[in-house]
Amino acid sequence: MNASLKLVKIGNSTGVILPKELLARLRVELGDTLYVSESPDGVRLTASNPDFEAKMKLAEKIMREDRDILRVLAQ
Repeated sequence: MNASLKLVKIGNSTGVILPKELLARLRVELGDTLYVSESPDGVRLTASNPDFEAKMKLAEKIMREDRDILRVLAQ
């Protein structure tokens, strides 16, 4: 999806209006939070927190590696 977005004045700030198609693709609606992070080719706009995703991937890796120990501790 390629789209050009225009910056608009909102009070004392500057904002951007996201088209319905982009909101649908991000699966967000009015009131939801979007996250902006830097990437090698610019910036990335996501509906999920990239820091939380990284922590969950690390947790899943640890749980996979230490499955037997965690099973014993859960008893």
